[in-house]
Amino acid sequence: MILKFVSLAAASAAALALTFGAASAAEPTPKWCEGVKIAAFPGGPQGGVFANNVYNGFRQAEADLGPTVTYYFSDWDPNKMLQQIQQAVATKVDGIATYGFAGEAATGPIVDQAFAQGTIFTSLNTALPDSQKKFAANGFGYVGAPNYSAGFALGSEAAKRAKLQSGDSVFVWGLKGQGGDRGQRTVGVIDAFEKAGAKVIYQEIDAATNADPNAGTATFVGVMGANPGVKIVVTDHGGLTSNVGVYAKAASLKPGQVYFAGFDMSPNTAQAVKEGFQNLVIDQQPFLQGYIPILNICLTKKYGFSGLDINTAGAFVDATNVDAVAPLAAVEIR
Repeated sequence: MILKFVSLAAASAAALALTFGAASAAEPTPKWCEGVKIAAFPGGPQGGVFANNVYNGFRQAEADLGPTVTYYFSDWDPNKMLQQIQQAVATKVDGIATYGFAGEAATGPIVDQAFAQGTIFTSLNTALPDSQKKFAANGFGYVGAPNYSAGFALGSEAAKRAKLQSGDSVFVWGLKGQGGDRGQRTVGVIDAFEKAGAKVIYQEIDAATNADPNAGTATFVGVMGANPGVKIVVTDHGGLTSNVGVYAKAASLKPGQVYFAGFDMSPNTAQAVKEGFQNLVIDQQPFLQGYIPILNICLTKKYGFSGLDINTAGAFVDATNVDAVAPLAAVEIR
């Protein structure tokens, strides 16, 4: 691995010497990543919540840096995404920026194939830690939240703010059944509530609701009707969090009657916070999950840099600071 990295770095140094001259300092270069071909995965449906923020980050990086980017929209379906990743590898692009939804067992062999043919592979939002460890020196990075920790942090913060007591009921609507790192975010939420002594009512997000949050309205109304004492609801999905106002109104809940916590900002989520339905949001800054992986691939391809590892989920949004974030959420940057 070290020899490979040294060879890559040496080749990049030689290329720089030819470009700028061995004795002269490098000058800032516009569109310095021109000629590099990248396959980028926004994750969800085109125009969908969260996916569009990632897509906007990809597009801004494409405009700033100059690579040619092909986009694959996967409807949050791990199997569809895996097939598309295989297609992207077959086109022998210079780099691939995608989610690790399918987990290591399914994705790891494709990562091996990519690097073997010279394609830089890097992840966003959902980590592939074994692959990252194996190929970090060759450009494999991660941009996103440490998912279990983010889930635990949201559950703990919601429990504290809602003054959760041992024996209280909470409803977690998540993706615990999804393999790999993604499911660990839901596990983190549940662990935080169980540590607080709460009774956890869990509902897996089905495929229809995963693709279209409105499809889950009847499920939400049914769960809340069967459990009228629920104190906290966590939606572990940006699309579902954006639909909290719809769910609450469909279940005849008044603002503040139930404490809602969830992941990811959107225009609808910002509005729900202002209306008092949504109480707490952990902001993953998905624009960065698009922009930085493109930068990562360009830096590795052009200059031999190793993979970047960046935590984008450092802040909570609530009624006290939503006004600062809402204008950026409206244009799908935050």
